[in-house]
Formats: sequence, C-alpha cells, structure tokens
Amino acid sequence: MALINLLAALVRRVVSFPLFQLLVTIVVILFLQAADSKSALGEIFNALDALVDYSVRACAAIFEVKSFTKSWLTTGFMIAYVYMAGLLLLFVAKVAINALVELVARSNALWLRNSIARQRGIAAYRAWLPLERIRPAHVPQEQWEETFAWPADNRPPYPSLTRRVLRATVTYVIAVLVIVVLLEAFTPLPVLTWLGKAVQMLWTGPR
Repeated sequence: MALINLLAALVRRVVSFPLFQLLVTIVVILFLQAADSKSALGEIFNALDALVDYSVRACAAIFEVKSFTKSWLTTGFMIAYVYMAGLLLLFVAKVAINALVELVARSNALWLRNSIARQRGIAAYRAWLPLERIRPAHVPQEQWEETFAWPADNRPPYPSLTRRVLRATVTYVIAVLVIVVLLEAFTPLPVLTWLGKAVQMLWTGPR
C-alpha cells in the first residue's frame, strides 16, 4: 500500500504541473485534428472547431478583432476548451475512483479495509494536528473538537455547498466589477463598452 501511495503521489505531482498540463492539452488538440473527419474523434474536433469559431465571433461582436488577435483568440479558446474538458474528465475520474475505493473498503474486498482506513486515519490526524496545537490547556479536547471540528449533531462546521457557491459567485462578481471600473478609469480600454456589448450579445447572439 505504501508503494502504491508513493507512486500515486508522484503521478499527482507530475499531472498537477502546469507545463505538463499545457503539453498534454496541445497533444490532444493535434491528435484530434489529425483524426479522420468522419470518425468519432474527427466529429469531436469539428464540434470543438465550431465552438471556437463561435467564441471568436462573439469576441468580434464586443471589440474589433484583426488577424493577429484572431489567431491568438483561436489558439487560446482551443486550448482553454480542451483544458476545461480535461479537468472535467479528471474530476469525474476522481469521483469514480473515490467511490470505488469506498465500496472496496465497505465490503472489505481483497481485505483492503484496514489499509484504506489506516491511510485515511493518518490523513485525518495530520489535518487535525494544526487545530490541536492551538487548543488552550484549560479547554478539554472533546469540547474543542465539538466546537470547531466535529459538532455533536454531526453537521459540518462550514456553510452548505449552496451558500459557498453563492458567496464565491458574489465575491467574483464584485472583484470583476472593481477591475472593470479601474480599467475604465485609468486605462484607455473601453471595458464598460465591451461589457455592455457582451451583455447584449448574450441576449441576441453574435452577428
């Protein structure tokens, strides 16, 4: 089990390296582009190409797009869409692997329950240590954990997913608006005009 964890950590470190992710993205794009147009991979590339063309036309409806800008937008959108698709696939694979591991642990298939529980226990202990280090000596450990880590009603000590998503959305919207106002005020870029055209395009579509 230790050897598997060591190899998994090495793979995760390599996969999480941004340059490696960019290289894989470009290789995937070239692989899809080289496929026969009538094959499944060719159809995927055709759909991707149409999506990129739509995105470039959407940008052209907001601001002037010339040849140099168009080439960069085409490349950027192509890489971005493939990269996001790859992240989505990795997320789905991670969820599936976690579900499979939990199924194996619950059913004790191949007698791996103790090994999986031991590894997760080590991870939980390492995550708990920073909280324990700041516990005052006069506060019992059970009370400390119940207050900040594991409430008595088994409810998580953090907001629900809906509240976290809503809070993050509001934060990002405010940050974007502040950046837009600063760019409009201190640079020659007509960002507010672009933003207005973008909102209008969402209703009418690119021309």
